[in-house]
Amino acid sequence: MSDINAIKAELAALRKRIRRYSKQYYDDNASDISDYEFDQLMLRLKAIEAEYPELITKNSPTQKVGGSAQRTAGVLVKHDVPMLSLQDVFDEEEIRGFVAGIREHFPSAEFVVEEKIDGLSLALRYENGTLARAVTRGDGIVQGEDVTENARAIADVAERLHNPIPYFEVRGEVYMERAAFAAVNERQELLGLKPFANPRNCAAGTLRQLDARVTRERRLSMFVFNLQRAEGRTFETHTAAYDFMRAQGIKIIAGYRVCRTADEVWAAIEEIGVRRGSLPYDIDGAVVKVNDFAQRAELGATAKAPRWAIAYKYPPEEKETVLRAVELSVGRTGRITPTAVFDPVQLCGTRVERATLHNQDYIAGLDIRVGDTILVYKSGEIIPRVKAVVMEKRPAGTVPYVIGNTCPVCGQQAVREADTADMKCQNPVCPAQVENHILHFVSRTAMDIKGFGAAAVIALTHAGYLHDIADIYALHEHRDELIVSGIIGRKKSVNKLLETIEHSKGNPPDRLLTGLGIAGIGRAAAISLMRAFPTLDALAEAARGDTAQILAVPDMGEISVRNLAEFFGSTAGRELLEKFRAAGVNFASAPVERAGTALDGKSFVITGTLPTLSREECAALIAAYGGTVKGSVSKKTDYLVAGDAAGGKLAKAESLGIPILDEATLRRMIET
Repeated sequence: MSDINAIKAELAALRKRIRRYSKQYYDDNASDISDYEFDQLMLRLKAIEAEYPELITKNSPTQKVGGSAQRTAGVLVKHDVPMLSLQDVFDEEEIRGFVAGIREHFPSAEFVVEEKIDGLSLALRYENGTLARAVTRGDGIVQGEDVTENARAIADVAERLHNPIPYFEVRGEVYMERAAFAAVNERQELLGLKPFANPRNCAAGTLRQLDARVTRERRLSMFVFNLQRAEGRTFETHTAAYDFMRAQGIKIIAGYRVCRTADEVWAAIEEIGVRRGSLPYDIDGAVVKVNDFAQRAELGATAKAPRWAIAYKYPPEEKETVLRAVELSVGRTGRITPTAVFDPVQLCGTRVERATLHNQDYIAGLDIRVGDTILVYKSGEIIPRVKAVVMEKRPAGTVPYVIGNTCPVCGQQAVREADTADMKCQNPVCPAQVENHILHFVSRTAMDIKGFGAAAVIALTHAGYLHDIADIYALHEHRDELIVSGIIGRKKSVNKLLETIEHSKGNPPDRLLTGLGIAGIGRAAAISLMRAFPTLDALAEAARGDTAQILAVPDMGEISVRNLAEFFGSTAGRELLEKFRAAGVNFASAPVERAGTALDGKSFVITGTLPTLSREECAALIAAYGGTVKGSVSKKTDYLVAGDAAGGKLAKAESLGIPILDEATLRRMIET
């Protein structure tokens, strides 16, 4: 009995972990573990259930298709044909067993071997030759999300068929090429935003965006890999359907091979494995499919996967190499990031010689030392990571690596932030931070200087016009030079940008405070501070003296107050403020007009995209009726106002039992 209880306990723990990681992968476009680690958990679960079939439950992850449908990019749509997952296998023996099993029923069966693209599954429905709807996998069985407008923004998605038929539904994979992914993450870094973990997460998140322009800018791609349903024309085989699709301008999966024997199938899988590193996109395996549609129909499917196809997963590639150095770089916020530099190795067909080491805790956890032999692998087939140190090969005389307390760029003090693993440079005008700091300053959440993009910031910084954020307001002095040089465009572009910069001088001071980039002082905190202090000068005076006034402001903790004191007390901080003052930038808050007291004493957090209000407009509405808006959810939060794509704040509020409001409910609270 005790053995059975132990088995039940392991099953419960496995299922809980798999559900959590599955939700991360399919719904949150993230993952705390590698695909290989997830696969090992599933294999263990399947092994136990095979040995104890009486313990299989209907809601076990082995009985369900991963993912759920979410109301983010659009409405929920019923699937015409289920979008099932594939059974995964991990060795040659299983592949040969699959082929042999099919040929027992159909001795003349043909197989198609294809790349398994690592992306987001999408169904395209064509009615009378015109794209009518694009639907995500969702729960795979009942419904998915309508992302038609975003799909239209993908260059690979055909809007019309060359030879229309009444109905034609295909399934494919939306993905990002590595070059497009690198460009997106470069922009994320320049804007001071968190980079995406891998191309698959970025593609999935992008397809669920509410704004199709984001989809277009991020250059998503798509391959079609299956015919779901057709009316008005019949197809006998998968490859015949591919021929028709190709003739219609539909981009089908590349490099597939038709095979007849197990030897041919395995050779095709190996061939894909050899060239996977040289592909411009990520793959996470190879798919083997029965070619004949009639045979597919007879074979059918389980509740989760078709019996006529199987997915082979390549093992993660790992190699030993020697760590030669640790390089340090500095981001917009001053965060110092260590990078391992090692002897080059080939992983998944590409040359790798660098990998992030994240922070001091990561380094200490692995006890990484310069000169060590380390084990390097590729996470998600693209991101190099250090897995471990080969201790038995450690040379004598090595010492633990410690990130120093001096900025590697400007030489000024760097400190470890409390309750974090981050080391940060404390110099607000550190050269390494300038470009990123300027991009943050002009961004929508700060001074909102529209048209001042990354290209313009980089060009003006490199040309010597911008040395800090205040130099933006001196650009008008160089108008004629800028027009002649053309580094940010010709006369019309220069004039428009200068006009937008001039207009931004009148912004409320909470935007200026946000743009200063003081650690811990984001948009919500800046709004709270500038409601408590009439001018930026008054806040600066309090930061240099009586900080108790600042601590009395909602959501202000000792760390944030200390950061304010350090900034406003520093010579660099004082000089920046004087440059803004001389340029005529607004330092004074407008009196808050009270419209009522319906929300007096209540604290709110706003998340997601609301139907009619921006977050700033919603915050102003709450303040007008006596409420306060905070930046993060805590036990002291009274209400969360949530719109579409609410994310982690919604999950935290639900876990704490905090009431959730939509925009309409908030308005009713005010009215009643």
